[in-house]
Amino acid sequence: MTDVATAELPADRTLLIVEDDKSFLQRLARAMETRGFSVTTAETVADGLLQVEAAPPAFAVVDMRLGDGNGLDVISALKNRRPEARGIILTGYGNIATAVNAVKLGAVDYLAKPADADDVATALLAAADGKAMPPENPMSADRVRWEHIQRVYELCGRNVSETARRLNMHRRTLQRILAKRAPK
Repeated sequence: MTDVATAELPADRTLLIVEDDKSFLQRLARAMETRGFSVTTAETVADGLLQVEAAPPAFAVVDMRLGDGNGLDVISALKNRRPEARGIILTGYGNIATAVNAVKLGAVDYLAKPADADDVATALLAAADGKAMPPENPMSADRVRWEHIQRVYELCGRNVSETARRLNMHRRTLQRILAKRAPK
């Protein structure tokens, strides 16, 4: 927990987290509560939109790809209901085009998963005219690659052949990568 983040919180500390990975959602919600936010959660775009309509929060952390749609819809609805709200997008599929689109729709930042709670708090509380500071301890390129492979592997139902096909790599190469420990 960073004392700086807690000290910089505005009076309205409402935060909506929209994430379909239940365990990540729970961990992030607990971590943000310890940083002084009043957290509500949603696991779908539809539920997130209902939360925004009922009581638009001051802050939002939204997953880009959810089971029932695109998290950018939640950010867009939030900005329409509460223009001063600060929202960030989390994604496991980072690319420049979606980052630009997220910012155009009102997101203040765009973070790659798995995002650290300190990075999320820093992005939410960054000055409106400035950028968030770079993370103190970012993931290595090897770790980012490993995380991406693991995510695709899980999305493919732990099917090595299908994962290798989707990643455009040889099945045996993928098996060797999966057998190793995660890089630091």
